[in-house]
Amino acid sequence: MAKRTPLYEEHVKCNARIVDFAGFDMPVQYSGVVEEHNAVRKAAGLFDVSHMGEFEFTGPDALPFLEYLTPNSVSKLTDGQAQYSMLCNENGGIVDDILVYRFNPEKFVMVVNASNIEKDWQWIQKNTGRRTQYAIRNISDQTALLALQGPKAKEIIKTDLKPFHFFEGELFGVKNCTIARTGYTGEDGFEIFCPADQAVTLWQALLKAGAPLGLKPTGLGARDTLRLEARLSLYGHEINDETNPLEAGLSWVVKLDKPFDFIGKQALKKIKEGGLKRQIVGFKMIDKGIPRQACPLTDGKSQIGFVTSGTFSPTLQIGIGLGFVPTVFSPIGTKFNIDIRGTQKLAEVTAVPFYKRK
Repeated sequence: MAKRTPLYEEHVKCNARIVDFAGFDMPVQYSGVVEEHNAVRKAAGLFDVSHMGEFEFTGPDALPFLEYLTPNSVSKLTDGQAQYSMLCNENGGIVDDILVYRFNPEKFVMVVNASNIEKDWQWIQKNTGRRTQYAIRNISDQTALLALQGPKAKEIIKTDLKPFHFFEGELFGVKNCTIARTGYTGEDGFEIFCPADQAVTLWQALLKAGAPLGLKPTGLGARDTLRLEARLSLYGHEINDETNPLEAGLSWVVKLDKPFDFIGKQALKKIKEGGLKRQIVGFKMIDKGIPRQACPLTDGKSQIGFVTSGTFSPTLQIGIGLGFVPTVFSPIGTKFNIDIRGTQKLAEVTAVPFYKRK
């Protein structure tokens, strides 16, 4: 039986269409994917992302342990700062992509993907090594997470927080919130952690405060079209255990020169020195057609790659997508075909992100 977030009944009240996502009953849309997508681009959208997982790391060894677990430089974080990163395996493959939040030198929180909560937990336990001066807690069930995204988000929250920073405080009467200026839509916005038993109060307060500004409850359908326009990776699509961050366009996360050993470091060094055999590219459709995950990419005769994510862009009004191709096909302007339901459709490599806010 699928799990439910603390906001499940609120979604039902809003007439959301509920689907099973990563083992949770989640709202895929309320008023419609395109309407919700446009609301986020022009005003604001409110997402329930409480299905995401949260692990708390505390103690003197929390920082060195996180440096070992992740390829990014956790030591460069200051209190109240967040960092995009990942967990890699020994081959350089991506176990998961994550966010790390530093509360103080001995307290960090890692946010992981909903589908990977148990997998990531087991991976971390497996790699504890000899470090003993730390404690890890899975606080996912006690934590709700709401995402408020869009150009009007700041007006609703009323804060001048810097991007990828966060603070702890009270919001609309709900205490013990953590408000972070992060997101997954390509827009300005905030992600708000709160106690699970306060999620309904906060959800209702945010919808009420944002309604005059055009805020709409927004589902997973629009979340996917928004993140794809912004060229943001989705686990199980652009990244997985068999994909390394260098070929996935995430080399900026990998700090091979940091003064800490980390899982996958030697493999990633070897991959970088040997040169990439394939890499991910963004493409737009020249012919009419909507690319979807797993559609073959061809040179007209044989398959050269595959689509990792594809959709019809509500903002650009064309089909767009991401896919892996041999490096020779990666320059901007390169054309190839996409096999969409047995028909060859022409596409062209383009600069990413597809959409960037002003």
